[in-house]
This record gives sequence, structure tokens and C-alpha cells, in this order.
Amino acid sequence: MLCKSCGHVKREQLDFLADNPLYTERFAYYVGRRCRQATIKDVAEELKLHWATVKTLEKQYMRAQLARAGAPGPKAIGIDEISIRKGPTYRIVVSDLIRERPIWFGGADRKEASMALFYDWLGEKKTRGIRLAVMDMWKPFHNVTVARAPQTAILYDKFHIMRHLGDALDQVRKSEYRRLSGQDRSYIKGQKYTLLSRRENLTLKGRQALKKVLTANKRLNTAYLLRESFGQLWDYEREGWARRFFENWRESLKWQRLKPYEQFAEMIERHWDGIAAYCKPENKVSLGFVEGLNNKIRVIQRRAYGLRDEEYLRLKVLTCMLPKL
Repeated sequence: MLCKSCGHVKREQLDFLADNPLYTERFAYYVGRRCRQATIKDVAEELKLHWATVKTLEKQYMRAQLARAGAPGPKAIGIDEISIRKGPTYRIVVSDLIRERPIWFGGADRKEASMALFYDWLGEKKTRGIRLAVMDMWKPFHNVTVARAPQTAILYDKFHIMRHLGDALDQVRKSEYRRLSGQDRSYIKGQKYTLLSRRENLTLKGRQALKKVLTANKRLNTAYLLRESFGQLWDYEREGWARRFFENWRESLKWQRLKPYEQFAEMIERHWDGIAAYCKPENKVSLGFVEGLNNKIRVIQRRAYGLRDEEYLRLKVLTCMLPKL
């Protein structure tokens, strides 16, 4: 339309239009909801649209989700990194463990400078409100959190710790495979994931294979039972009881010739404060959320066969736990 005051032709702004003026905002939200369950390609074929149009409309939908969610003020955060492509290319994801949603995605790697960007973004006032940070035992995360939020209790993630213990069990399996020969070796061959999986997640055939390998090899049987029992550490409500359990568990390693387990115990000793912090009632948060979020992000990446548009990936991660509009 022609503006009488300036004489220029201008476009009228209509609230019901999407960022792409060829579509309404209502339609953009419909496309965004469909993209939560399907790929851009599938939605484009279904609605007879170009894939770039679908992607633009979905981005508008996700930005509207974030706007409705509001600015975060977390009290308990979870810190982890994800790999966004082949090679050592990482981005840091920070989650609000109480509201159970990711709140920040960024950094150029997983070093201290990248971790500090989160606290810069959050601001000094909201940083002082953080009382608990759950993370793995990666030093840059710990160092920056202690420096920028000294009032925060550090809690090391149970699932990362148990993954280290699973790696120790796998090292024992490999050493036994190299040591043995003939029939004794055949019991171990091909049983890596049978040993590393939780018993309740195994099929009947898997449980039978597990029983067979544990019966055939005493050292593997001992290592497996020690790994299964270590998870009890997070069941104690007092640090003294947890410490006594760990000392007994460590004592049981004597004369077992399980060098990877001894190294694991030394690692636990070095990081004990961050593990024992879970015994305090105020630190009882869902430790499985960060791991569940990582699985959800991997599904997003796998469904898209990799994502080159990092801003699109950021929006997908930040909105994956938000309700539909």
C-alpha cells in the first residue's frame, strides 16, 4: 500500500501471517507440530511444500515455543556435551533438572572458555541462584562451575561413573580373552554386550549366554558381580554409610587381580566429594534426565541423517522437552 506521509509503498503487517507471508501463523504451527514426529522431507512431501519452506516454518514454531517457555532461572543444572559430527566436535548442553528441559546449547568445544559462555549468558544474578550442578568428571566443567558459581554443590553423574565401570569390565573381558585359548576362549568370544547390558534388559537367550560365560570364567564372574553391586552406592542416605560401602567394595578387590577395577576405585577416591554429595537430601534430583536427553538428541540427529544447520539443531535440542503449541 502507498504511505501518504512518506510516499513509499509498504507492506501491511498482519498478526495472523507467518514470517513467510505466503502462509498463516496457524499453518506454521501445524507444520511445526508435524515436524516433532516426522522428518522435514516427509512433511514436505505430505503437504506438497519445498523442504526449505518446511524448515523455515518449523524454526518459527520452535522460536515461539522458546518465547512461551520464558527465560530460565535454574536452581539445579545438568551439564553434558554432545558430538555434532564425526571427529572431536562438541557442543555443551545445559539443562534445568527441576523443570526437566534443556536451557542452553552452545560453545565451540568442551573447554573452559566454552563452558564460561553459559554463565555469561545466564548472568551473575541467576548464576548465584544455582544450588546444584550435575556433570561428568570432566575437569573444565568442574573448574568453571567452581569459579563462576562457588555456592553450587557439584554432583558427578551416576551414569557416567557406571560407564567407566563398564569400561573396566570390558578391559577384564579383553585380558581374559587374550590369556585363554581353545574352549575356554570360545565362551568369551562375542559376549561383550551380554556382559555390559543390565540383566533385566537381556532376552532369555542373552541370560542363558550370560550364565554360561560367568560359569566358565571365575574372574569375569567376580568382575561382573562387583559391577552389579556398585550401583547400591547411590541408595544410601548418609555419607558415612556410603563411605563404608565403598571401603568394603574396594577391600573385596584384594587378591582378585582386577587391575582396571583398582584404577576405577582410585578414580572414585579422587572424586569422592562429588559422588557423596548425592547422599544429602537437598541434592536428590533425577540423575537419569541428562542421559535421557542425550538419547533424545541422538534420535534427532539420526532421524535427520546429521544436521549441518547448527541453529536448527540448537532449536531442536532446546524445544525437544517443551509442550506443543
